[in-house]
Amino acid sequence: MQAITFKPIYMERIWGGRQLETFYARTLPEPDLPYGEAWEIVDREDAQSIVDSGGFSGKSLHDLWRNHRSEIFGDHLPESPRFPLLIKILDSADDLSIQVHPPAGIAESFRGEPKTEMWFIADTKPDSKLYVGLKKGVTRQSFESAIKNGTVADSVHAIVPKQGQSIFIPSGRLHAIGAGFLIHEIQQNSDTTYRVFDWNRTDSAGNPRQLHVAQSLACIDFADTEPEMDTPTGNILAACPHFKTTLHHLSPGQIITNPLSDRFSLITIVSGSLENIRFTGQTLLLPKSAAPLKATEHTSLLQITIPS
Repeated sequence: MQAITFKPIYMERIWGGRQLETFYARTLPEPDLPYGEAWEIVDREDAQSIVDSGGFSGKSLHDLWRNHRSEIFGDHLPESPRFPLLIKILDSADDLSIQVHPPAGIAESFRGEPKTEMWFIADTKPDSKLYVGLKKGVTRQSFESAIKNGTVADSVHAIVPKQGQSIFIPSGRLHAIGAGFLIHEIQQNSDTTYRVFDWNRTDSAGNPRQLHVAQSLACIDFADTEPEMDTPTGNILAACPHFKTTLHHLSPGQIITNPLSDRFSLITIVSGSLENIRFTGQTLLLPKSAAPLKATEHTSLLQITIPS
């Protein structure tokens, strides 16, 4: 079975840019719009990855997951009705809102979905900042006061990461991506985000963006103070019950294959190419028992698996 690729879904965002065009040489749908997200792998009612190569052209990821699960993905996988991961590329030309995703125990009470994710920095401009966790000494009470005063930014911990670094964002961690990043995001299949602060911005009519203050306060982990970028364990960037992500650097002629022959993996090409095909940042699905893929130049890639 061959590697399977999908048509990306591009999402216009007010904070987006055109780096997918300039950095990954992609052709974006419209010439002047800001595209903040490319959904590379998604199985949701309102967004669906469609196969464009690999023997199942035209079929949806949902079809593959429901009707070809053992054949393509393998056995002993989560019994979820939809493929459990969502893979994106984020292009932040402007700051995103300061936000939080709900933990599993809280999401249901708000009719939301839990969401744990990780970020890999594919590109960054000098001094661009990630906002992750709280500054030391910030309490729930002082944070609520900051919301009322419009000074939440003073309570959030900022990091200046380097290209090639990564950070794990568990549900409950306050966070925001600053301007100037191109990021690969691996996450649970969820689209629930609660915004607690949007930098006091208003639209052309002077109206602030909708916030979710009560939900955010219920979800934020106030013990999560001043985290730093992650230090890999060998080539493992992140490992949790939902996904495991490893980073590989291949020389020309080296191969990548599934860690287990009877289980699939997802491969995101960060730079370089495999088998003379340049995927330009795309994430491909390597079915179980698929033949290895060979690097034809120096290639860096992320490999994502789902724990049993």
